[in-house]
Amino acid sequence: MRILISGASVAGPALAWFLHRDGHEVTVVERAPALRDSGYAVDFRGAAFEVLEELGILEEVRAHATGMTGTDLLDPDGNRVGELPAEVFAGELEVPKREVTRILHEHTAQSVRYVFDDSINRVEQDAHGVRVGFERSEPDTYDLLVGADGIYSVVRRLVFAPHSEVIRHLGLSGAGFSAVNHLGLDHRGALWQAPGRAVYMFSAADPDRAAVSLSFGSDSPALDLLDRAEQERVTRERLADAGWLVPRLLEDMSAASDFYFSSAGQVHLDRWSEGRVVLVGDAGYCAAPTSGMGTSQALIGAHALARHLAACDDHGKAFASYEQELRPYVTENQRIGREGARSFGA
Repeated sequence: MRILISGASVAGPALAWFLHRDGHEVTVVERAPALRDSGYAVDFRGAAFEVLEELGILEEVRAHATGMTGTDLLDPDGNRVGELPAEVFAGELEVPKREVTRILHEHTAQSVRYVFDDSINRVEQDAHGVRVGFERSEPDTYDLLVGADGIYSVVRRLVFAPHSEVIRHLGLSGAGFSAVNHLGLDHRGALWQAPGRAVYMFSAADPDRAAVSLSFGSDSPALDLLDRAEQERVTRERLADAGWLVPRLLEDMSAASDFYFSSAGQVHLDRWSEGRVVLVGDAGYCAAPTSGMGTSQALIGAHALARHLAACDDHGKAFASYEQELRPYVTENQRIGREGARSFGA
């Protein structure tokens, strides 16, 4: 079949690899002009290792492990009051997200067609195929369309429902960026918490730099859709009187070239497929960053979808089997995500 995948982060390229292996002609369209190099480290747990092994990239991914040793817990004054073991944030294996994205792309670039700096803007389907319109490219027809384009999935919005109907905000938003390693962290993290606010910092590969996350309680994911200036303004406003190292980190935020902003949210849908269109990863069932399972869930979902398509000539039955298998796993991960958000005071 000719299959179009929207999204070139983790779920999309992983699924593309499996689908090409099974004999399909695959195109991946990505709205970003190139591979994204922002984002925090991602971690892998449980069955995700089997997927990495089958993809043939497990050892290459392991080579980029952050090697975290744990996280110091700090009170509102910055005093150390406890410690969390490394696996709380790092899982069984933690790797910078940009490295995972790069590795997956390199392992599929010769066999899969990638189209960057473009996005889907129209979807029409019938019994014979899916007619897809693009912002830049000419329309084309495919046998199947896969939305692997994240929590704000264009495919999901066009085919299933508007974002407001399916995204459940978990009361937590925040900014992420890299900054000077003010605390001298060495393969270690520091978590500062005050009512309704939290700062997480860690340093791994570069001892002079640290990844920073500034989080605060919020009542809507709409902040995600604002421009950077407004997101920075809101972040400063919510953390203005926080004390400790926060004023310095707010200055670092403005100078950061890798700034990003996101809210903790989950995607809840009654079904993950509609006709010839199916969702995988965060687009269909985001469990929230606070679950620690996003990347593993994306890989496991991509593997399951490809496996069921390979086992059944009827895509509708394959989609149903994929969802039936994965639903209990996703439900549990979303429960963990909600508990994680509450632990941050959200």
